[in-house]
Amino acid sequence: MNDFSKILEKAKEIETKVKESQQKIKNIKAEGVSGGGSVKIILNGDGEIEKLQLSDQILKEDKNFIEDLIVAAHNNAKNNLKSKTSDELSKVTGGFGIPGFKWPL
Repeated sequence: MNDFSKILEKAKEIETKVKESQQKIKNIKAEGVSGGGSVKIILNGDGEIEKLQLSDQILKEDKNFIEDLIVAAHNNAKNNLKSKTSDELSKVTGGFGIPGFKWPL
């Protein structure tokens, strides 16, 4: 029975740390770039675009080309965000994955 109490105590501790990490994750910023830096996107921790920057030179390009670069920059930012959120969660879980737990990114 004592072992079960320890498990419950540890679970509550992890729950508290996960809630703290979720708050930290909301404040994370992740940048994605494409086209040699001509397109930059910054995402917040919720995966929402906070900023989109296009260089003056890229605006002279074909619309489809610009759209592709925006998608590529967004995907790059999203991958960076996943990495940062995974790092934050690893701090809480000690590197152990939480079964069935997946961020919506």
